[in-house]
Amino acid sequence: MGKFIVFEGTDGSGKSTQIASLAKKLTDNGEKVYITAEPTVSLSGGILRDALAGITQKSPSELAVLFAWDRINHNVNKYDGIEKLLSEGYTVLCDRYYYSSLAYQGKDAGYEWVKSLNIGCKDIRKPDLCFFLDVSPKVSMERINSGRQTKEIYEKEDQLTQIRQTFYKVIDDLNDNIVIINAEEDMISVSNKIYEEYQKAFKNTVL
Repeated sequence: MGKFIVFEGTDGSGKSTQIASLAKKLTDNGEKVYITAEPTVSLSGGILRDALAGITQKSPSELAVLFAWDRINHNVNKYDGIEKLLSEGYTVLCDRYYYSSLAYQGKDAGYEWVKSLNIGCKDIRKPDLCFFLDVSPKVSMERINSGRQTKEIYEKEDQLTQIRQTFYKVIDDLNDNIVIINAEEDMISVSNKIYEEYQKAFKNTVL
């Protein structure tokens, strides 16, 4: 089986950049790597992207259920699902997972209920490792404002402050292998720290 690694953080934390960096390091080291993300490119993912962009209106509870639906399909679909890829020996790097549902929708829709939708579902795999890329809400907004022309519904400093606090609640609450990374450092330093932590986590399996 391959390894399932998730990258989490508030908007603007640099997840996409660091996923690409780790993927290159692992590929250069001879590993098969597959990059994926949530929302997915499926029907459920499209509904979610429209809601996050503010094109359609969904309540926090509706979003939580939609994300759980999308996540189940992400795991079990027979074409490029997480389970299939892992069975083929891929290291799967995923941009967001159930930690985001707990942090984003859990603060409004009921933390324990959102937790039950995800942690209690046998078709939603627990990651082998999660990197939480931590940046302050101020830095998040600076990066969002400098890098994007449009904003999603959660991309406001007060919202990101609450979401970051809830992320830390998630980290304390779950018995998952979660590594907190200071993502306010320069990109290369962050990338090197992530790879160092990856090697520690999989020291008996790294090629």
